[in-house]
Amino acid sequence: MDSSELRLTLKKMIVEECDKDMEPTDIQDNEQLIGGRLDLDSLDALQISMWVQKYYGIRIENGPAARSALRSVDSLATLIHKELTAKSAEADPA
Repeated sequence: MDSSELRLTLKKMIVEECDKDMEPTDIQDNEQLIGGRLDLDSLDALQISMWVQKYYGIRIENGPAARSALRSVDSLATLIHKELTAKSAEADPA
């Protein structure tokens, strides 16, 4: 999955899981997620974190790491890509 496809998938998830009445394409890649225009709160952050863990097997830890990962669609996609790349390297050491 390339980065633009991942970002669109994340935007669709945010709209569905957080019950937002908008199109996924209305969300900007670098737009603030929690407390911004989208008005996402801590429960939405939990839903996003649970979805990421369910579909990508990546656990978003509490605290500063979670705030950093959930800053925007870009930051969330970067975390997922980094973790999946690390898992792939562990599974196939050259």
